[in-house]
Amino acid sequence: MSLLEVTNIHGGYGGADILKGVNMRVVDGGLAVIIGPNGAGKSTAMKAIAGLVKINRGTVTFQGQDVTGMRADKLTGMGLSYVPQERNVFPTLTVLENLEMGAFLVSGNLRPRLDRVYGIFPLLAEKTQMLAGNLSGGERQMVAMGRALMLEPKLLMLDEPTAGLSPKITDMIFQKIKEISESGSAVLMVEQNARHALALADWAYVLVMGKNRFEDSGKAVLANDEVATMFLGG
Repeated sequence: MSLLEVTNIHGGYGGADILKGVNMRVVDGGLAVIIGPNGAGKSTAMKAIAGLVKINRGTVTFQGQDVTGMRADKLTGMGLSYVPQERNVFPTLTVLENLEMGAFLVSGNLRPRLDRVYGIFPLLAEKTQMLAGNLSGGERQMVAMGRALMLEPKLLMLDEPTAGLSPKITDMIFQKIKEISESGSAVLMVEQNARHALALADWAYVLVMGKNRFEDSGKAVLANDEVATMFLGG
């Protein structure tokens, strides 16, 4: 059974729908990627799934339960964590305080969860008392992802996790995303670095004008000549 099932969703921010029939699924422990041109509705689809954009038609099912239109905080409590592209850390809080904020629904000892995050991102263990606002872009992305992982989500949703990062840091973030999916949290991400993302992904979706254009395994989409010509620069 799919962990996440999105069926024919239409929706947007008011007025005309940006999403005009999006379908996708993510399996337990899977890594799925969404690519497409600017304005295709990729980030809007992520926000709709996460309860941040209105869905006018269609359904979202998570862990077998219809969660269409459910509030974002309720979805978080069910095991769905979403990391936006921008403003994804608390800049005036330390690294440790940011991570602790991620566990706002957890009572009791946070040390096992912190240790798991530090195991994935060892650099954060060295910078626990630094203000997040003083970190590099790559370090802030680690904090944002680490904070989302503090709730040990079943599904981690990432919107453009490597945007603006250097090639070296981009490679490291992709490596960590693969590690996260292999450790038990499924991943669904929108990514501008399409070739790299498709090479990692179990499954991929190409959106165009708010609709599915292609879907297949990541490697099959990467090898598709039409996709390469239209979206990967030939």
